[in-house]
Amino acid sequence: MEKILEVRDLRKTYGDKESAVKALDGIDLDVFEGELLVILGSSGSGKSTLLNLLGGMDQPDGGSIWFRGKEISHLKDRDLTKYRKNNVGFVFQAFNLIGEMTVYENVALTADAKKDPQIVDHVLELVGIQDKKKKYPSHLSGGEQQRVAIARALAGKADMLLCDEPTGALDYETGKQILAELETLSRKHKKTVLIVTHTKEIAQMGDRVITMRDGKIVSVTENESPVSVERIEW
Repeated sequence: MEKILEVRDLRKTYGDKESAVKALDGIDLDVFEGELLVILGSSGSGKSTLLNLLGGMDQPDGGSIWFRGKEISHLKDRDLTKYRKNNVGFVFQAFNLIGEMTVYENVALTADAKKDPQIVDHVLELVGIQDKKKKYPSHLSGGEQQRVAIARALAGKADMLLCDEPTGALDYETGKQILAELETLSRKHKKTVLIVTHTKEIAQMGDRVITMRDGKIVSVTENESPVSVERIEW
C-alpha cells in the first residue's frame, strides 16, 4: 500500500510555562491508502489532538505532516481550508448537524452539487439513509444522525475519514452499526479510515492499532486478521 500520510517528530503544547501541557511529544507515524487505523488511548493521551493536526484543524508547534508527498503542517489558513475540503472528512462524537436543515441540505453543504448533482443521493444511499433525506435531524435516531454525519464527510469526495469517538454518543447496537459502516467504507470502498477510541475491543477491527499515552505512541500492533465488527463485543 502507498502512504497517504507521513508524520515526523510531531509536537504540540498547550498553555505556557508552569501550565504547559505536552499534548503530543515527538510522534512518528505512517498511514497507508485504504487502511483502517485505530488510535487507542485514554482521555488525555493526545489521540484527539493528533487527529485534529492530521485533519488540518490545528497546526503543530514542531515536526511535520506530509499528505501524499506535500507538507501540510505549516500551510496558511486558506491552503489548510482547501486541504480539508478536498481530502478530509470528519466524523465526531457530536454529530454537528444543522437542525434547521434537512438531511439532504446538511449533506449538500460539503458537496459540489454543480459538478456532480448525484453525489448527495449517492452518499446517502451508501450509508443507508436515502429515504430520510427530507427529514430534519430532530426526527432521526442517534444512529441515523451519525450516518448523516458520515455521508456529509463523504460528500466532499474525501479519501480519508477521521473519526473521533464516533460511537461515544450512541447506544451499543447503534454504535456497532456505525462501526460496520466505517468498516465497509474501508474494506469495500478503499477509504482510509482513522478511528480514535478508548475502547480496546473496538481496536480489534483495525488493520493496525496505535496505542498512545501522555502524548507519545507507546506501541504499534498489526492485525494480520482484523476482526469483523459484528463479532466484537465491548
